[in-house]
Amino acid sequence: MAKIICIAGPTASGKTALAVELAKALGGQVISCDSMQVYRHMDIGTAKPTPAEMQGIPHHMLDVAEPEEDFSVSRYCAMATPILEDLMSHSIPAIVAGGTGLYMDALIRGNTFAPAPSTGRREELERQADREGIEPLLSWLRDIDPETAARLHPGDRKRILRALEIYLETGETMTAHNQRTQQVPPKFQALWLGLCDENRQDLYDRIDRRVEGMMERGLLDEIRSLLAAGVPKSTTAMQAIGYKEFLDVLDGRSELSQAIAQVQQSSRRYAKRQLTWFRRNPAMHWLRRGDHFGSAEILATAFRLATDFDK
Repeated sequence: MAKIICIAGPTASGKTALAVELAKALGGQVISCDSMQVYRHMDIGTAKPTPAEMQGIPHHMLDVAEPEEDFSVSRYCAMATPILEDLMSHSIPAIVAGGTGLYMDALIRGNTFAPAPSTGRREELERQADREGIEPLLSWLRDIDPETAARLHPGDRKRILRALEIYLETGETMTAHNQRTQQVPPKFQALWLGLCDENRQDLYDRIDRRVEGMMERGLLDEIRSLLAAGVPKSTTAMQAIGYKEFLDVLDGRSELSQAIAQVQQSSRRYAKRQLTWFRRNPAMHWLRRGDHFGSAEILATAFRLATDFDK
C-alpha cells in the first residue's frame, strides 16, 4: 500500500518546500490541505505555491472553488478523499500538506458529517443573527453545547450557526457528533510530520517577512481584482487573514501601514492556534528548526521516517 504522509505546522513554517522535496524523493504527489488555497484567483494572500515552487510535482486541491463560494470541511473531504484513494490504488505516495488541522484530521479519519438538509432552519438562524446579533445565539449555544461554544470565537458566525443548525436538525450536539466520530478507527494510516521552530520568534520573523513579500508581489492589486470581479466583501474568502484587513484601506478608511501590521499580528496569532491544534496529535513527529537543524536536516529526517513508515 502506498504511503500517506501528513506535513502539518503553522503558517510560514516551510510545509510547501518540504512537501515538494519529499514528493520528489519518494515519487509522490501533494494534496494541499489549506482552507483558503482552495479558492481560485486568491494566490498571493494565501501563499499558494507557484509553478516554480511546485517544481513539476502534481498538486491537488488548489483552485477548486470560486471566491464567492463557502467552502467546508465536508466539501474538502468529499473532493480530496477520491484523490487520496486514487493515488493509493496506483501505489503513489500522497503528501498531504497544509495548516488547516480540521481538514487534515477529518480527511485521514474519514469523518462522516452531520447532514445539512434544506429545511429553512439555517435561513431562520441567519435572519435571527441579522436582527439580534450573534451574541444571543452564542448564549443559546452555550446552554445547548458548552464545549463547542467555548472553543468558538464570538466572531465566528458561520460555525456558531452551523452548531445550532446541527442540533436543531438532528437533536445531537456538535460535541456529541464529534465524540461519536472519533471513536471510529481512522480510515487511513498516515505518518504525521510537524514543523515548528525551537525559537518561536524565528517563526514570527518569517511571518512578518512573508507579509511584506506579499505586498511587494501585489497583494493589494489581487484584492482590487477580486472586488472588481464582483466578489462580495462578506464572503468567507474575503474575510480571510490577509484580505479583510485591506478592505478599509481600499475604501480610504484605514492606513496601509496599520493594515500590514494587523495582518502580521493576526498571522502570528493564527500560528499559535495552529500549533495548539497539532500538538494535540500524539502521533506527530516534530521536526524543530533551529541553529543546528535546518532545511537539509529536516528533509533527511523526514525522508528517513517516511521510508521506515509501514515497512
